[in-house]
Amino acid sequence: MPRLAQPLSDMQVKRAKAGTKPVKLFDGYGLYLDVQPSGAKFWRFRYRKADGKETTITFGPYPEVSLAMAREKRTEARRILLEGGDPLQQREQVRRESLRSTEYTFQKIATEWHQLKLSSWSPAYGKNILHRLSMDIFPSLGKVPLEDITHRDLIEVFRRIEARGAHEIAKRNKAVCAQIFSYAVQTGIATRNLLADMKDVLQPVAPGNFPAISSDELPRFLKALRSNEACMQPATRIGLRLLMLVFVRTSELIEAPWSEIEEGKAEWIIPWYRMKLGKRRLNPIKKDHFVPLASQSLELLHELRSITGGGKFLFPNVRDHNRPMSNNAFLKALERMGYKGDMSGHGFRALAMSTIKEKLGYRHEVVDRQLAHVEKDKVTRAYDRAEFVDERRIMMQAWADYLDSID
Repeated sequence: MPRLAQPLSDMQVKRAKAGTKPVKLFDGYGLYLDVQPSGAKFWRFRYRKADGKETTITFGPYPEVSLAMAREKRTEARRILLEGGDPLQQREQVRRESLRSTEYTFQKIATEWHQLKLSSWSPAYGKNILHRLSMDIFPSLGKVPLEDITHRDLIEVFRRIEARGAHEIAKRNKAVCAQIFSYAVQTGIATRNLLADMKDVLQPVAPGNFPAISSDELPRFLKALRSNEACMQPATRIGLRLLMLVFVRTSELIEAPWSEIEEGKAEWIIPWYRMKLGKRRLNPIKKDHFVPLASQSLELLHELRSITGGGKFLFPNVRDHNRPMSNNAFLKALERMGYKGDMSGHGFRALAMSTIKEKLGYRHEVVDRQLAHVEKDKVTRAYDRAEFVDERRIMMQAWADYLDSID
């Protein structure tokens, strides 16, 4: 039990003088004024914890904390002790909760998580994650303390994304937010991952195919292409023709540097890290893709070299030649041809697959290899190493000749 003392008066506190050593003026029940040799005055409260050890908690400086305020703090501390608590621990808990409200905002934790993960991601993937957060999540939730965010807050953000038709982006943002909350729980910042049980709040994303014309529509498409080529930029015209001839993914063509293509050589090797499966964050397939070039493709590349061969990319951006052109260039060209919604750059792959099998009679697995598809089953993929290189060379020339014959 703290030693009883004569209560202090306001005048005593105000007139308390400093000495060569700290001076303690007791008010009773553990409260005292600590006068430092510098003249600074602090209210302190001495008490015994549940384990019997004596400790001291500081209530603040005088005169910022008056005698009356110090006594109120003492009364509250004694109440905590009577209830079996520890005033110092409780104050630390309040401080941590206050820290959560002021410093542990969603944006701060998301940025911390992003920095931690960057080394395991490709630069493009990391940039894309931060861009989606900055565009869709931070404006609404960035400044909100993580612990204050509710299920409803998250659902409203995701549904606003859905409202603009970006269902797949809403789904991806939800997955990213789940990882951020998981990180917060593991580091002791949050107590619960709100997205762990958020299963059915978004509209299901129906799998869809890229727009593509059928084999029977190909002659009419070629006629429309020929009649519109005069209105296209030379690189766009050549690009559409090449997409049809080699049917690689659009990004694999427009991002291709000239260093990958040796002039006059009837093949193009796309390095694995530019392929779709090579860009996977987990378990990328490190396999270069072999593209045989028909004589018609070589002619187009020779023409293109005279236009863009002095730069890095086959198809440079008009405004910045150090960047590749946008996929929109092909989409706009197809729109002017009257094929908006009916054909896409990726659609040339589906068109080639169906036509080469139906019209030219090639086996599915040969065309499939040229499309750089892989077996989904890991065991089958491990044993099936056939590349059909010679057959693919003949097939690609036959495909180019077929297009000439119906154009």
